[in-house]
Amino acid sequence: MQFDQQFNEGDFRIYVAASDTGRGRGYTAAVVVSRVRGAMNTPCEVYRDTCLAGGHRWISRNAALSYAASVGREIAHTEPSRLAHC
Repeated sequence: MQFDQQFNEGDFRIYVAASDTGRGRGYTAAVVVSRVRGAMNTPCEVYRDTCLAGGHRWISRNAALSYAASVGREIAHTEPSRLAHC
């Protein structure tokens, strides 16, 4: 999967993508969250969802990317114990 954007959020790097579903049917969203600080030696993927919201289709690429970014931030901020395995 080719990610459109990446950004850091605390100890995590968040990657987001939007995929065109074809024939003007909208965009699906994906997110990957990796721990980059506090990880043993190398970044560690702690969360991945390549079909956010059950494959919901957003009307624009920007809307899909925005949703994916908000999910990534929420995961990084609200579920640290779930992400502690790295």
